[in-house]
Amino acid sequence: MSIVKINAITVPRERFGEFAERFASRAGKVEEAEGFESFELLRPNDDRDICLVLTRWRSEDDFQGWLKSADFATGHSQHREQGPVGTGSEIWSFDVLELKDRA
Repeated sequence: MSIVKINAITVPRERFGEFAERFASRAGKVEEAEGFESFELLRPNDDRDICLVLTRWRSEDDFQGWLKSADFATGHSQHREQGPVGTGSEIWSFDVLELKDRA
């Protein structure tokens, strides 16, 4: 079964717009990565200041391959060139035990 990687990024509320813009203008290569299954970008609609980037992968090896790829480096070049939008982040990792889709 799949794995889910969640990048939990603390973003000051006044920079939520910039955070969303950076993702909208990213390289978009993750969708082409071996073993990639899905991507979601979540912004809180309550008082939290943690945005979530969820990706689902066929396996841990596929995710690690993405992290080591040139496309990953290209997709994160804004972070290196313009500095981070967030003030901190951590990666959470989960095994998918059950998945139901409407489709």
